[in-house]
Parts: sequence; C-alpha cells; structure tokens
Amino acid sequence: MATMEQVRDAMHATPFRPFTVYLADGRAFFVKHPDFVSISPNGWNMVVNDEDGPHLIDVRAVVELYPSRSPESAAERPAE
Repeated sequence: MATMEQVRDAMHATPFRPFTVYLADGRAFFVKHPDFVSISPNGWNMVVNDEDGPHLIDVRAVVELYPSRSPESAAERPAE
C-alpha cells in the first residue's frame, strides 16, 4: 500500500515525473502534471484531474504509484 508520504513525494518530485495512481478497487488514474493532483489539508483525500474530470480518492485506497520512466514521457502510460 502506498503511503501519504509517497504520494506527496511523487507530487513534488523535481523534475516532476508523471505517475499512475492504482487503487484497491482496480481503478487507475494517470497524473501527467503536478497541477492535476492535490491532497486535502488533513491528508485523507486526494483529487486527480484527468480527461474524464476530477476524481475524489480516499488516500487509504491507493495501493501503488507507478512513475513514468522519464520526466519527458508525460504522454507515456503503463499498460492497464
């Protein structure tokens, strides 16, 4: 299971590396830019914005973060 600190580290990585957030229910969300993800002040929820709109996620449901291979590969998505 991914920790809140791992999520924050991925959000604030320099240079930013796009990443995919995998949830316990099998859903996955691709974060291609740091402006498209945010965490609530209490750390319980995060919002990921993608082409389908905003998704409110309980951080405890995050099981894995999968970073892209390089910072330049923002369009790269792992096989789902």
